[in-house]
Amino acid sequence: MSATPSPDPTALAHSQALSRHIAAAIERAGGWIDFAAYMELALYAPGLGYYSAGAQKFGGAGDFITAPELSPLFGQALARPAAQVRAQCGGDILELGAGSGRLALTLLRALQHDYALPERYLILELSADLRDRQRALFEREAPELLPRVQWLDALPERFTGLILGNEVLDALPVHWLHHGDAGWRERGVARTADGFVWQERPLTPGPLLEAAQALPVDGDYLTEINVAAPALIRSLAARLEQGALLFIDYGFPRAEYYHPQRSEGTLMCHYRHRAHADPFALPGLTDITAHVDFTAVAEAGVGAGLALLGYTSQANFLIACGIADLLQGLSPNDPAYMRQAAALQKLMSPAEMGELFKVIALGRGLVGPLMGFDRGDRSHAL
Repeated sequence: MSATPSPDPTALAHSQALSRHIAAAIERAGGWIDFAAYMELALYAPGLGYYSAGAQKFGGAGDFITAPELSPLFGQALARPAAQVRAQCGGDILELGAGSGRLALTLLRALQHDYALPERYLILELSADLRDRQRALFEREAPELLPRVQWLDALPERFTGLILGNEVLDALPVHWLHHGDAGWRERGVARTADGFVWQERPLTPGPLLEAAQALPVDGDYLTEINVAAPALIRSLAARLEQGALLFIDYGFPRAEYYHPQRSEGTLMCHYRHRAHADPFALPGLTDITAHVDFTAVAEAGVGAGLALLGYTSQANFLIACGIADLLQGLSPNDPAYMRQAAALQKLMSPAEMGELFKVIALGRGLVGPLMGFDRGDRSHAL
């Protein structure tokens, strides 16, 4: 963290308040919490966690830029499978964790252009601050669409339509595990006078140990297991009457995720557009993520009665959704053309987001292939 900018006094005080909050939770738990509990508090503690507090997170002034902020072409491309789902089953669109709100706005504008607007665009957003920012974006740029947007505090009991999550699964809390000569141990968090420290404990019998023992790893190996992501998929599947789940995130199928060369896991932190590997640095000001095991996502969905509609790279998905045609719809003389062409390169280049980010779709009651997966589908790799 030495090369990163120092927070201002207000931000530093906020981080210190969250650190005290986490320290109190560790003390109540007897001096140790698993890393999933730490990550949950660091990201989502009410009023203090990274995603529940008011700091700028998205865009050039934040900690990272997501695909919807890079280019409206991303949302316009997503509108095509969204319209296909709506043509078959009607219903609403539900976005999980809508971030800045830019994807919701772009998607609705594109669907408006194609006469496929849903009656409701639902957003499940736990952060009051992000809700305010999303609402302000619509008020400023598309007030005519705002009546269709509704914010939820919990998942609906029944749902028909499209459920969308862009960079949602990577922010769900993960357990941090260490495989060594003594077998599997769980790496949790303790507190000393100098701050938070790693502390390992034996992994006790139960679902987490069973999941760890099933992994194709050997020797000294650090990795994470995300039990929250499959649980979310199962919960969504139980509510989906007809329609599709569409998730976009960075990750791998299980065989690549737990490759012998990936022996230090995928845990990563972001602070002001700088990546680092210390989740204890500036809690509340630092994002914490882990790559997605897409095999686990697929297994959870299929096990809950959904059909696997497709799995592919972001580049293949966007090409199949016609994103290049959308760019060609701009005049080369338009000043925006070069900006959008550069953004498209970042979204699709194998050296940028095109290969690292994957797209998976699961559904119920849909006929025919879902647009975006009719070329380059990699479901066989899961």
